[in-house]
Amino acid sequence: MVRNLDVIAMGNAIVDVIAAVDDDFLLTHNIAKGVMTLIDEYRANHIYNAFSERLEMAGGSAANTMAGLASLGARGMFVGKVKADRLGESFATSLKDIGVHYATPFADDGPPTASCLIAVAPDGQRSMNTHLGAARELSPADIKKADIAAAEILYIEGYLWDAHSAKAASRKAIASAKESATKVAFTLSDPFCVGRYREEFLELLENDLDIVFANEDEATALFEVETFDEVLQHMGRWGGIAALTRSKKGCVVVRGPEVHVIDAAAVERVVDTTGAGDQFAAGFLYGMVRGKNLGDCGRLGALAAGEIISHYGARPEISLALLAADAALL
Repeated sequence: MVRNLDVIAMGNAIVDVIAAVDDDFLLTHNIAKGVMTLIDEYRANHIYNAFSERLEMAGGSAANTMAGLASLGARGMFVGKVKADRLGESFATSLKDIGVHYATPFADDGPPTASCLIAVAPDGQRSMNTHLGAARELSPADIKKADIAAAEILYIEGYLWDAHSAKAASRKAIASAKESATKVAFTLSDPFCVGRYREEFLELLENDLDIVFANEDEATALFEVETFDEVLQHMGRWGGIAALTRSKKGCVVVRGPEVHVIDAAAVERVVDTTGAGDQFAAGFLYGMVRGKNLGDCGRLGALAAGEIISHYGARPEISLALLAADAALL
């Protein structure tokens, strides 16, 4: 089978609106710190207007990962729904400009293109307030089996489970991947997302996934355990590839009895943690499709995450391919 794509990713197509705030702003506007909260269009407008200065850019977890993969030189495609409006056109253009193939048909009616209002505190923690809008309209009709079969890896974000139609599209994609021997990678996305769909995610882990991405909080929530050591025991028994991030403690990569402990990349100052997990996934997946060992996959992930937390925004500002070459990881 000819594979002309390295990774095809599915996720919520979202435009990020980023603003620096202080902790008083979070309290005043009742924003939960450090997590993603789903909001309606009215609250999205309220928070948007409360931001004093805004940085607007195309985002969404899986789309950010594809941007990182493109920066590394991978061949990628993104599947996600936007509306035929200003933000939707901007989102599509942003992907095409960096070399990510995007062909999902625009929605002609219904809710506007999704937006995520990201409040960044002085310690770099980001609080995401997401209006899913048109992203919820992704449907099984948007999934093309030939696209899935053309990729080495199908990558899906757990946030898609928040919309019935998008979840159905994800399940169709997973079934297509299994038919074509395309590996399936999945990110747990958020501890609250895990809380909402824990049993379904465990079922996916047991029956459908080859690679899973999670931070420490997401992984402990998935298995309902208190310690990271217990997470490692569960992942070891699972037998697939688990890429587990631990913020400044780095990451741990597990496959059965094989365990790699990898330090976080050194950065001068943490500015904004938005997208750190997304870029870790980009580096790791790039290593996978290039046949790297699991340790080097984790190092590529740590390098990409280190670049992203050194500035505002969830997409690389420096070529990840050049950084990886300087670190002798390519």
